[in-house]
Formats: sequence, structure tokens, C-alpha cells
Amino acid sequence: MNISSDLDRALRARAERRGPVKTVSIVVPFLNEAETLEEMHARITVAMGALAPRHEVIFVDDGSDDGGDLVVEALAEADPAVRLIRFTRNFGKAAALSAGMAEARGDVIVTMDADLQDDPKEIPRFLARLEEGYDVVSGWKQMRHDPLGKTLPSKVFNRMTARMFDVDLHDINCGFKAYTRRAARHLNLYGELHRFTPALLHAAGYRVAEIAVEHHPRQHGVSKYGPRRMIKGLLDIATVKLVTRYQSRPLHFFAMLGLPLMLIGLAFISYLSALWVLDMGPIGNRPLLLIGILFVITGTQVLGVGLVAELLQAAGLRERDKYVIDQTIGGEPLMQDPGEVRGRLG
Repeated sequence: MNISSDLDRALRARAERRGPVKTVSIVVPFLNEAETLEEMHARITVAMGALAPRHEVIFVDDGSDDGGDLVVEALAEADPAVRLIRFTRNFGKAAALSAGMAEARGDVIVTMDADLQDDPKEIPRFLARLEEGYDVVSGWKQMRHDPLGKTLPSKVFNRMTARMFDVDLHDINCGFKAYTRRAARHLNLYGELHRFTPALLHAAGYRVAEIAVEHHPRQHGVSKYGPRRMIKGLLDIATVKLVTRYQSRPLHFFAMLGLPLMLIGLAFISYLSALWVLDMGPIGNRPLLLIGILFVITGTQVLGVGLVAELLQAAGLRERDKYVIDQTIGGEPLMQDPGEVRGRLG
């Protein structure tokens, strides 16, 4: 069996079902980037002007205090394609993307940063890749114009994430991405999970692709991410691993931690118990006894947490969260009028 050929056929079938892209929503979250917003809008307009699909641009103000929202208000008055979502305060990029995606009306949703490092002229290439049958296309900043202190940790983070989630991407953290509407609606973003959208969607069965994109040097403002970003990223990897692989069976995740501890502790205690039975000296004053008891107690508690998580999962997981439907075909609406039913039957 040729797996590559099967994948190509599946992608072509998806592409034929969808047809060409008709509408595009471009979601641009921003935080204190008033200097770049007019230029970003102008570049998007030029890039989309040469394409057939109609488009809208949704700017999401994530609590700016530099007047950026007023700039977008002026853009919206001059261009009906522009919309503004204004937050009451800073809620984070994941919240801004979620709000923009929820309001988006396009067949395809493109997300990009407002700092002008992402180039809107790449959007046609994203759309062409989606039209090949993919559900998500992630950008790859192959030639980055950022300092080493930002690029080196990012490379380590991207490689580790790609290996852990079996996603063949070089730059999973790139904010320049395109989603089909169906894939974007599946996302439930919070915290810092916007960085892991390809992994989240790949785990749900969506097709993920990547294209190399041009990356421009930063001209205005400063990066919103500091050294704490890597620490948050490592914690978020554990969250995504739990959500993608163990959401429906959390006990398996906690058992990987708790069961080895409990078994090691029982082995220590069994060893000391054998010494006591063979009258090979007192065991009450040995550190190994306390370590064994600690391991057993800790392992039991971790397994207990897993059991509680299983109960919560069984009580709260909706049936439709257990699977992802690609398409439903055929059938006719159920008849609600009893008289109509009688008429049809006889």
C-alpha cells in the first residue's frame, strides 16, 4: 500500500468537495501597535485586491493604550471590509484570536501579527495550499530577522514540540496561519495555546501543511514576549499533551507518573520487610523505609487524582467531543407536522 498516494487521493477528494475559496477573513490581533496598523491594512488591501475571493479584516484590540483602536475606527469608516473588536483590557493573544475567529464569516480564516513582520502578499500562497485539500497551513519563518536570544530558544521549542506531537512542522509557533472555517471552529484557545493550534488540530484528525514565508525585520515597537515565554511554553506543552492524547482517558496520564512511584516504593518496603523477616537487623531507622513510604503515598495520591479526573471527564464530556465529523451527506429534514406525516403515509 502506498501511503503517500492514499494521502494525495484523500486531499484531492477534499479539495473537490470544497471547491475554490470564496470568502476570506483576516484576523489581526494588536497590542500597542498604532504605528503599524494603517500600513498593515494597506498591504492587506493590495494583496487581496488581486484575488477573486471577497475578504474582511478583523482587527482585535487586546487592551491597547496608544490609540490603536482609534486608528482602526478610522479605517473602518473608510473601508467597509474592516471590523474592530475592542477588549476592555489585555486578555492575551489566545483570547484575541478566539474573539476574531468567532466573529469571522469567511470560508478561510487567516491569522497574522500586526507588527508588519508578516507580509500579506503571502496570503495567496496560503489559500492555494488550502485548496489542495489541507485544513491548516502554518507559516515557516525560514529566514528570521530576530535576535539570537529569540530565535535559538524558538528553534529548540519548535523541534521539541514537533517530536512530541508528531507534527512535521519547522515553525509551529509562527502566528501567520490559515485555517478552513471548519478547522478554526474546532479550536478552544485559552492561556498560551494559540502557539499549538497545528498540534491541536493534527490530533483531531485535520490535515496540516506548512509553507515558507518571508519575514521582515521589526520596524516599530518591541516584542511582547520576554524570557518567561519559554517557561510558559514548557508548561503549555504538558497541557496540550494532556488535552490531545489523554482528554478522554486522563487516568492513563496520571498513571504514568503515579504507578512507577508506587511500585518503586512497594519494592523498597518489600525489601526491608524481607530483611526484617530474616532477622537481618532493625529497619525502623533506615532512610529507605521513609523513602518507600513516601513513594507509595505520593503514587497513590497521583493515581487518586487520575481517578477523580476520570469521573469528571465521564460526567462532563459531551458526546460530540469524542469525535470530529468531516462531512454528513444525504437525508432529508424530519417532518414536524403530524398531519404532514399522515399525509405522506397514506
